[in-house]
Amino acid sequence: MPELPDISAYITAIELRILGEPLERVRIASPFLLRTVDPPITSVEGRRVHELRRIGKRIAIGVEGDLWLVLHLMIAGRLHWRAAGTKLAGRNQLAAFDFPKGSLALTEAGAKRRASLHVVKGEDGLRELDPGGGDVFASDLGSFQAALNAENRTLKRALTDPRILSGIGNAYSDEILHAAQLSPITLTHKLGPAEWESLFTATRETLQRWIDKLQREAKTQFPEKVTAFRKDMAVHGKFGQPCPRCGDPIQRIRYADNETNYCARCQTGGKVLADRSLSRLLGKDWPRTLEELEALKRR
Repeated sequence: MPELPDISAYITAIELRILGEPLERVRIASPFLLRTVDPPITSVEGRRVHELRRIGKRIAIGVEGDLWLVLHLMIAGRLHWRAAGTKLAGRNQLAAFDFPKGSLALTEAGAKRRASLHVVKGEDGLRELDPGGGDVFASDLGSFQAALNAENRTLKRALTDPRILSGIGNAYSDEILHAAQLSPITLTHKLGPAEWESLFTATRETLQRWIDKLQREAKTQFPEKVTAFRKDMAVHGKFGQPCPRCGDPIQRIRYADNETNYCARCQTGGKVLADRSLSRLLGKDWPRTLEELEALKRR
C-alpha cells in the first residue's frame, strides 16, 4: 500500500500536471470504486483544481466550489499519467480523470476491488475520511510519545495504526525500526527515554529521506512504478539478504498477507523472533538465536 512518501510523490507529480486546470470529465469503469452519491460525481466536472492534499494514505483533489475527490489506493491501486482521453481498456482500469493536457488513470491489480473514490463537500467532508493519526512532522517528542503510549502495543502495531500516526504502513515501519535499532515486538510501555528519542528521530529522518528522494524523482518523471519494495531499503523486503549495518541476514515474521522484516543482531539482541506458522510447526525446536538458526539450516 502506498505510504506517506509515496503519496507525497504522487501529489508532487499530479500538481505539476493538473493544478489550475479544469477537470473536464470523470470516467468510471468499475461500479465498486465510487463510494458516495452526494455530491454526484458529475458535479466536479468543469471545475478547476485549486489544491491537492494528503489525508492519511489518501489523495484529496480539491476543485472549485469546495468539492473534493478523495482517492484511497489501498494495496494494489496505482495512478498513471496518460495521453488525454486514453481509453479504459482492460479489467484493471478503474477510472480516468480527464484534463486538457492528459488523463490521470487509476488502476488496481488483482481480482479484489479495494480502491475507493469519495466525493465530499468542504472540510467537514474531509474530516469524516481522516482516520485521525498525528503528523509526525508537526509533533514534538512529548506528543509523539504520548500518542504511541496511549495503549500498550507493540512498536510495529503502534507505528502502523492510522489513528495514531498518519501515513505509515508496513514498509516504512520496518525501515524506521531498523534505523532506531528497536524490535518490532517491543511494547511501547517498555521503552526508556533514550529509546523514545531514538524512535522519534528515526521516524522523522526515515520518512523525510524517502519523501525527499521520491519527490525529486516525481518532478522529472511521473511515478508509474510505486512499490513497497525498493532496492535502497535497509530491511523491508530483504529477507535473507545482509543487513547494511552489521551484515547478518535479514529475518522476517510472516502473518496473513504481511511480512515484518528486521535484523536480529541490530534490533533484537541476536534473538530470532518466532514466525507464527513456522514456530507452530517446530515448537520447542524453534531457533532462539541466529547461531541456532544457522545450525538448523545446516541439518
